[in-house]
Amino acid sequence: MPYLKSWDEFAKAAEMLYLEDPAKCRLVMKYRHNDGKLVVKVTDDQMCLMYLADEAQDVKKAVQTGSAILMTSVNEEKRDTSLSNKENILPNFAKMMSNERRTINALRFNQEKSLFTCAMDSGLRVYNVEPLAVKSCLEETETGSIAIAEMLHRTNLFAIVAGGAKPKYAENTVLIWDDLKKQFVLEFTFSSPVVAVRLRRDRLFVAERNRIHAFTFPQNPKKLFTVATGDNPRGLCEVSPYNSSERQVLVFPGHKCGTIQITDLTATEPGFSASPININAHQSAVAFIALNAQGTMVATASVKGTLIRVFDSLRRNLLVELRRGGDNATIYCINFSPDSDFLCVSSDKGTIHIFALKDTHLNRRSKLSGVGILGNYGDSQWALANFTVTAECACICAFGSKTTVYGTSICVDGTFHKYSFTQEGNCTREAFEIYFDLSEDDHFYS
Repeated sequence: MPYLKSWDEFAKAAEMLYLEDPAKCRLVMKYRHNDGKLVVKVTDDQMCLMYLADEAQDVKKAVQTGSAILMTSVNEEKRDTSLSNKENILPNFAKMMSNERRTINALRFNQEKSLFTCAMDSGLRVYNVEPLAVKSCLEETETGSIAIAEMLHRTNLFAIVAGGAKPKYAENTVLIWDDLKKQFVLEFTFSSPVVAVRLRRDRLFVAERNRIHAFTFPQNPKKLFTVATGDNPRGLCEVSPYNSSERQVLVFPGHKCGTIQITDLTATEPGFSASPININAHQSAVAFIALNAQGTMVATASVKGTLIRVFDSLRRNLLVELRRGGDNATIYCINFSPDSDFLCVSSDKGTIHIFALKDTHLNRRSKLSGVGILGNYGDSQWALANFTVTAECACICAFGSKTTVYGTSICVDGTFHKYSFTQEGNCTREAFEIYFDLSEDDHFYS
């Protein structure tokens, strides 16, 4: 079918097609890397409307209005309303998309950053990253609404904590789902709400607001230890992801504001002992903690969100200080590249920042650096590259290959962005998808 020539023509036709049967109408978007254009399709499986967007304004409209068709869940009352009363239905899609069934409560990558979980009021979805595909779904009827979901690498085990609009289980309970058996196989109950869960092949870590519990896992779980933490409403808790990691550590907020504590997990074994390491990371409260795959470097950000500091987890010294920006921001995600040569950061400013850690000379610096006029600000290291996603929308980010960054936005349009970057600071968009548009694929585990 030929492309419609104008956005207005496409939007009007899409509106009429949507009103024919909202339940059947769906959206498909494909970014064409060869010419930088976005192909937008709206279809009810009988008719297909197509539009080719190459203007920035049209792309924005396509994401804001077209993708709403994909995710709108319309009740019978709305379906029975006459067409004459629906003239402004497309501009109102964003409101309709706030339907609780599409509310996303949390997104999180697995340990290899090859999968991500989407915890929603309507259940759980697990997506493969490369290529982007749905790999598993748990419906609301099975789990209720979910607040936290954590995968164990690429295995069949998920940790789930209820929450959101319609929880089926208590928020102080961690449930382990076996996706091969299609049932819950383990249950852990605590005295207060669970704020974070971390999984390893040999350990389970569960964070409450003021303490973290460690268990053997998954065979015959037994509690190993409990450690007191500073007030931790954000559920900040990171652990070396592999048994083979160079350093086996657990990192969490310290008791003093702005500090983090690093516990050597080998010291928790019988016959070993070591004092926990405390690091004064920031003057204000710590808002995010990230740990590299080797367990040797810890990255932190405060509630101000202007600076990212990277520390040596053994020697406690500051390795590098990176500046995200001059204005305060909420940090949504920090991740190291697999080889720890780069770091990516997302915030509510709608920008993914990429910093160099190994060759820090690649990071941008002010022209006034070294002059001393602006003090530490003038000497700051800024991102070597960045790209934008939806502003003021929670977004997780991670590295694919050494020069590829994924940004997955937690927003009503469920966007997935894939960019490659060069050491010269150039970013090129390689993929753009609406991940809610994907249907469930065959399961795979390894």
